[in-house]
Amino acid sequence: MRPKKRNSGTTQSKEPKPRPGVASPDKKESPELSVKKHRDKDAEFVTLCKSLRVTDLVCDRAWKLWRSVQDPVEDVLDSQRRLWAAWLFVSATDMDAACFTLTEVLKAVDLNVKQFLALVRKLDVNLDAISTKVNSALTQLEKKYDVTLALYQRFEKTCKNIFALVSDTEERKTIRSCWTMFLLARGRALQMEDDLVISFQLLLCTLEFCIKRCPPDLLQPLYKTAISKVQSPPTRTSRRNQSKAKSRPPEPEVDLQLLKTLCQENECNAEEVKNVYQTSFSAFVESLDLSKSAEFPPVNDLNQQYEEHYLKSRDVDGRLFFEEDETVLLPKIEISQVERTPKKNQADDDAVPAPPQTPIRAAMNSIQQLRGDLTSSGDQPSTNLATYFKNCTVDPTQDMLKRLETLGQAFSQRFGQAVGPHCVVLGRQRFTLGVKLYYKVMEAMLKSEEKRLSVQNFSKLLNDSAFHTSLLACALEVVMATYGESSFKAGGYNHGGGERNVCFPWILDVVGLAAFDFYKVIESFIKADPTLNKDIVKHLESCENLIMERIAWRTGSPLFELLKQEREGGAAEQVETPASFSQPLQHNHTAADLYLSPKRLGVRILPPESPATPGSQGSAQPLAQTANQSPWLPKSNSLSLFYKKLYRLAYTRLKMLCSYLLSSHPELEPIIWTLFQHTLQHEHELMRDRHLDQLMMSAMYAICKVKSVDLRFKIIVSAYKNMPNTSQETFKHVLITEGHYDSIIIFYNQVFMQKLKTNILQYASTRPPQISPIPQIPRSPYKFPSSPQRVPGSNNVYISPMKSPRMSPGIMTPRSRMLVSIGESFGLSNRFQKINQMVNSSERSFKRTLDMGSPPKPLKRLRFDVDGQDEADGSKSNGDSTLIQKLTEMSSTRSRMQEQKMKEDADSRKE
Repeated sequence: MRPKKRNSGTTQSKEPKPRPGVASPDKKESPELSVKKHRDKDAEFVTLCKSLRVTDLVCDRAWKLWRSVQDPVEDVLDSQRRLWAAWLFVSATDMDAACFTLTEVLKAVDLNVKQFLALVRKLDVNLDAISTKVNSALTQLEKKYDVTLALYQRFEKTCKNIFALVSDTEERKTIRSCWTMFLLARGRALQMEDDLVISFQLLLCTLEFCIKRCPPDLLQPLYKTAISKVQSPPTRTSRRNQSKAKSRPPEPEVDLQLLKTLCQENECNAEEVKNVYQTSFSAFVESLDLSKSAEFPPVNDLNQQYEEHYLKSRDVDGRLFFEEDETVLLPKIEISQVERTPKKNQADDDAVPAPPQTPIRAAMNSIQQLRGDLTSSGDQPSTNLATYFKNCTVDPTQDMLKRLETLGQAFSQRFGQAVGPHCVVLGRQRFTLGVKLYYKVMEAMLKSEEKRLSVQNFSKLLNDSAFHTSLLACALEVVMATYGESSFKAGGYNHGGGERNVCFPWILDVVGLAAFDFYKVIESFIKADPTLNKDIVKHLESCENLIMERIAWRTGSPLFELLKQEREGGAAEQVETPASFSQPLQHNHTAADLYLSPKRLGVRILPPESPATPGSQGSAQPLAQTANQSPWLPKSNSLSLFYKKLYRLAYTRLKMLCSYLLSSHPELEPIIWTLFQHTLQHEHELMRDRHLDQLMMSAMYAICKVKSVDLRFKIIVSAYKNMPNTSQETFKHVLITEGHYDSIIIFYNQVFMQKLKTNILQYASTRPPQISPIPQIPRSPYKFPSSPQRVPGSNNVYISPMKSPRMSPGIMTPRSRMLVSIGESFGLSNRFQKINQMVNSSERSFKRTLDMGSPPKPLKRLRFDVDGQDEADGSKSNGDSTLIQKLTEMSSTRSRMQEQKMKEDADSRKE
């Protein structure tokens, strides 16, 4: 079915033609395509190139990519024209030579946004066919599209409550202008147009601006009465009344009552929206010269100005959402899944149905919860905190306040640079919330330490700059994550987003903090604030994992200095003893221990009543001395805990990869782990500026090679891509030598194997190295009061305590689950049968828990291989038989991992 044509003045045809009157930003760099130069190519391909105005270079590169990978993508069920369009998009993005918008490509090949993005990603069957630059662009496009779709769905719903259906033509004209004005405001006010919360607040500002300029008969009663001063429709003024009209006081900049009504109807904080209005939106209105006008902005002017922005951004035309154009619509099945929400028992006639948990509603609920939890917390130290400060030998108050002032200015400025030129004030608001959370958690930590140690003087801890900066950075990260502004740079890589990317670890750069120092506070922070919701706890846990996987291993990290001190102190073998692997991860160390006692003696054990405290002498409760530990060896608490967590993370990821690829060789997993663990302990320099998973994949390939198991790198990488929290940069962009990066195979050949050749060969001898113990893997080291608890004897039945009284049970009910309230009428008996089916559905549990999708598909060709040699040692593939064998082996991945999951559940119940 062909996309519907747009009704606006910017209708796009199937094959876009040059736009008259609109200068192309790349006109000089994009001369007209020379058809004569491309006679060797398919005529239809050249026609497509010409319709999209690509350069000769882009045309050549796209055709070359198409020819080089025709065979590997033979199973892609799409027309050649669609595949050509995908390769043109890839080539133009890689070469920074895009002369077309994404909408033009979509219309040229009859695809919607999601279909096209999926097609481009499907083409990445070769490890270097789709660059990390293109992948980053795809991710950014998809995120912006998802945000715009969510905003339009809320806009459409809100407009039904605002406007009265007096004249369908007049109403649609007004609503279309309002939506276009919002798109233009977002494009001009925000650099990060995928910021959901600020974009939504801008949308409410736009609605306020438009409502008070609408004729009253177009408005519903609620909004008629909400306007402080009802505006009359523009009329011609007689000369007699012109002087009176001129003397009439100007319209207020923002109608507070109207804005408050809009915010209440949309569950949004009115004070925040007001600030967005007075900063970002007011500046936008000034740029249109509409601040003094009581009239509605001219529709043609809005269209023309947005058209220029859209062509410059090379993005999706946001006006198509209003036209219900098929290029931007989701399939109906996806929309129904998004809007699906559980309903209360049918027998309960008085129950109010729970509203759909849309992205905007989820964001507003999270923000409301955060702000509610901080209502009693001020942006100044509480009386209790002030008492702790006064009890210190050296009062930390002045240094702390100076630090907050400096970091507050830095954060606000950097936030403004990243999000939008007028968002510095919003950055200050985020910082103020972060300071409240910082004080709240600090007080909770000190109370806990006082109870644990029976002391009140925490002078050394409270005068430690790294502790304060880490605690503040963690609080700010929680605020940013709550507002949806922080997720993750994949693998900690910077994809060129620069200041427009505020994802973690952006905050570390803003406050000038080492990742290793930030890691020290995370666990104590979570334990000190039981009100953190589950998503935020998962976010912080992911930050910790990212630090252990990559960020803490960057050159200049204090981690390397600690490792050097351990080695010089004779404790190189004792970074974390293998004997401790089987011990639980829970420990008695707090943030105070980790910040104040980088060194401890193995035999030093002080009772709680000892005067040596985190506020004076350092750690008061060191880890118990292990059997193999020499009593004189110095050991770092922070380093020991870091390595203990690192080993558990490393083994968890290795176990998952082995379950995909080596289920028929279970004896290899402990051997691979031994080599992997040996590398982390004794050859940690291999981790410098690299990723944990790079060593994991190299260790797997090495052991399979010496054990004569046919497992090729391309199979390892294809399985790795299906693991959670992975980035293609991990295997495409590996440090080889200083400043030089290449693929994982080159890293194995030139670095890993050269460094560990002797050790690797030992595993092929008759006396291989002793196997390292397997770490104990808890489900999560972070247990907090609101965590659901497993019902004994069941695989997927959990109970969870009542959370916040501010939220109704309907809102708290998980989507697509059934709510049973003991003591209430349950309705029909078949509901129990449905619950039994849900409980017994291991497939549903498997999908929810692992979400791994289909088994990994082996790659058909590695384009970075040389002369047909596709392995690290230069060996050639033995043909399709090997691939078929691997496909057969991996086809049972789901059942194996399901059995593994059930076994883990049984083990956890035994514990």
